[in-house]
Amino acid sequence: MELRQLKYFLKARESLNFTEAARALNISQSTLSQQIKQLEDELNVPLFNRIGKRITLTEAGNLFGKYALQSINKANEGLLLLQDLKNLNTGKIVIGVIYSMRILFAQKLIEFANQHPNIKIQVVFGTTKDLLEKLNQHQFDFILTFNEKTNHPQLKYQTLLKSNMVLVTSKKSALAKKINISLNEVAELPLVLPFDGSSTIQFIEESFRQKNLTPNICMEINDIPTLFEIVKTGHWHTILSETSVNDQAVVGIPIVGKNMRRTIMIISLAEAYEKKAVTKLYKILTTV
Repeated sequence: MELRQLKYFLKARESLNFTEAARALNISQSTLSQQIKQLEDELNVPLFNRIGKRITLTEAGNLFGKYALQSINKANEGLLLLQDLKNLNTGKIVIGVIYSMRILFAQKLIEFANQHPNIKIQVVFGTTKDLLEKLNQHQFDFILTFNEKTNHPQLKYQTLLKSNMVLVTSKKSALAKKINISLNEVAELPLVLPFDGSSTIQFIEESFRQKNLTPNICMEINDIPTLFEIVKTGHWHTILSETSVNDQAVVGIPIVGKNMRRTIMIISLAEAYEKKAVTKLYKILTTV
C-alpha cells in the first residue's frame, strides 16, 4: 500500500467521480482507476460501487476513509518535521480565529510577520463550532476561540487571555455613561446579537436562561462590523466580548455577574507535530 494510492482514493472519495478526481490530481483517469483497483486488490475488498459512470462508497470504503486520512496526515507531519529541521525560517501557518479576536490578533500577527517575513500565513475567521470541526480535520495549525465547557482529549488547550462580556451601545445613547449594567437591565433592551452558531450567542442565551430572563432579541447578524452599524443608530444594543469593541462611535459597558468573564484559548491537536513557526507565534501571542 502506497501513500500515492491513499491520496488517489481520498480524492475520489471526496468527488465521487473518477474523472473529476483525476483532473484535480493532474493524472489520467485510467491511472487513477488502476491505482485504486490495485489498492482494492491488496485490501481484498471493494472501496467503491461502480454503477455505469457513477461511483459510490461501499461500507468498507466509508470506514477505510478516516484511516487513510490519518495516514496521509501523519506522513505530512513527518515532512513538516524534516522541512523545519532544514530551515527554521520558512514554512506556512494556517490559523482559525473567532471574529471577536480579529483586532487583537491582527496586532500580534503584524508583529510576527515583521519578525519572520518568509513564513506564509493563512488566517480563517469563523465560529467556534466551525473552527473546531476544521481543526479536527487537520485544516489548522491552531485556533483562537473561547474555551468550551468540554475539553477533548485529542486537543491541547493553552489560556491566552480573559475577556469581559460587555453591552455595546452607541456613544449617543443614554446608557453610554453607565459604569456597568446588570443582566436584568440588558434583558429589557432591544438587542441585535451575533448569529446562531457562534460561541457568543450560546453563552448569552445560557446566561439569560440561568437567571430565567427572556431577552428582547430583535435581530441576529453574523458580522460584527454590521452589528456596530446597527448599534451606532442608538436604537439597538448588542453583547460582545470587550476584545471585539474597536469602533470609536460605540462603548462597551461591563455586564456585572458571576460568569461574565470568558477565557480565550489557543487550541491545537494534542498529538500533531508543532511547527517551529507556530511555537514562535505562540510566544508573541502570549506576551503582554
